[in-house]
Amino acid sequence: MQERHSDRERYFDEQARTTEKYYIPYIRQYLKRLPHEVLEVGCGEGGNLLPFAKAGCAVTGVDITAGRIDEARRFFSERGAEGAFIASDIFKLKELECKFSLILVHDVIEHIGDKAGFLEGLKRFLAPGGVVFIAFPAWQMPFGGHQQIARSKVVSHFPFLHLLPAPLYKGVLEACGENEVTVRELLNIKQTRCPIETFQRVLYATGYRVLDRRLYFINPHYETKFGLTPRRLSGALSSVPYVRNFFSTSCFYLVQPERG
Repeated sequence: MQERHSDRERYFDEQARTTEKYYIPYIRQYLKRLPHEVLEVGCGEGGNLLPFAKAGCAVTGVDITAGRIDEARRFFSERGAEGAFIASDIFKLKELECKFSLILVHDVIEHIGDKAGFLEGLKRFLAPGGVVFIAFPAWQMPFGGHQQIARSKVVSHFPFLHLLPAPLYKGVLEACGENEVTVRELLNIKQTRCPIETFQRVLYATGYRVLDRRLYFINPHYETKFGLTPRRLSGALSSVPYVRNFFSTSCFYLVQPERG
């Protein structure tokens, strides 16, 4: 496992820096002023929400993992920031009565099997005219399988390993000493994977329009993680279906329901 995935506070701070420097300026192209209410679905420890809170937004984070929510509350408290954090499946919540002008879905959609149901369900929480920021790694990119969460250094640093046929991939994971939980999670991501073409097809089928899309050859988050300068995928390559997936380390989308 790469160190930042075991040191969750470090990961929190890295997320916060990337959001402040890249995600917020990107979103501000369409929302000249940040909205008062911001929701993140699958917020983890809440690092993405910290810069929004510091900018005066009322932030709400929802994550299905209670331990991550506990950490989010602690990290926010230690930094003197305010935020509401809820451990739940977002679609089982009844107490979220307000509508949000901005919803963040960062590194989440690739974990969702029913992508159409998920995107359709988000509309319940979106204010009229509101937008959704969605970011995800294209499935075929070097670490699109999230194998960096593995404990084995061989697995966590081996690009394209997730593209092996499922039985062979499982065998490699087990041979490298990965526990049952990690093997199950990585195989599940292989099933719920999110190529660009799949995402866009589901997006249009559920009645969303794309306000903007950016495909990155070098993920902006890599600046904080590895000291690399972010770089967008070239226009020519980004227009080639399927091939572009191998080179898109992060895909940014700003979307809105057609009638939003």
